[in-house]
Amino acid sequence: MPRAGGVRDPLGGWRPLSGGTFLMGCENAPYPADGEDPVREVTLPPLLMAATAVTVAEFADFTAETGHRTDAERFGWSFVFGGFLPDDFPPTRAAAAAPWWRQVHGADWRHPEGPQSDVEGREDHPVVHVSHNDALAYCSWAGARLPTEAEWEYGARGGLSGMPYPWGEERDPGGEHRMNIWRGSFPDRNTAADGYAGTCPVDAFPPNGYGLFNMTGNVWEWCAGAFAHGSDARALRGGSHLCHESYCLRYRTSARMGNTPDSSSGNTGFRVAL
Repeated sequence: MPRAGGVRDPLGGWRPLSGGTFLMGCENAPYPADGEDPVREVTLPPLLMAATAVTVAEFADFTAETGHRTDAERFGWSFVFGGFLPDDFPPTRAAAAAPWWRQVHGADWRHPEGPQSDVEGREDHPVVHVSHNDALAYCSWAGARLPTEAEWEYGARGGLSGMPYPWGEERDPGGEHRMNIWRGSFPDRNTAADGYAGTCPVDAFPPNGYGLFNMTGNVWEWCAGAFAHGSDARALRGGSHLCHESYCLRYRTSARMGNTPDSSSGNTGFRVAL
């Protein structure tokens, strides 16, 4: 529901972050080209961050009120993980560097696995197949904005310094699954030991110390800034349910990647800030 000032309150509510100075980045990160290092001090003013990623239901409200058509809808296709397609799905073009990603015509936020799929029963899951452009359009409607990378990482750390995960140093402390990632061997076998083979509800796992849910795993989240100086690519944070340690150890608080602002896929969403 909207609140005073025309700002739409997110489904999970706002979490006040006090700001201040924190250590951003990671030394000896697994992918040097990603630019996680060096560790540096960053000072931020106070802000509000949405407790959860934008959901399917929230995005549906936005499109119903504005008539917005996503980039995937305008282009007529988006990238879908091949393992989610039916066995008899016709052959389509695969991404050269990641052949498990398939170009699927008719895939969009309403049809995450292609035209034969829908989002019924997934209203509380994060919206996917949204580009950076789509995220900015949503923010304009909601009276919010995308967080900067520094704000996102500050929030993801939940008050802990130098920890790779929002809850500490161990990925699965005491054998407990704290996030939605690929479990098994990628890309052929996902045991779904954490309870989910695809996306999960935006509040499916316990929040971090700042009350923020799913800051790692589930879906990549668009941030406000460029991925690299002089680049058109926009930054994404947090990893996704398709990340696996064998090829994408990016479900960490400092991990990052970039993509063009009109790109979309079945594991990309966003959250908002004020």
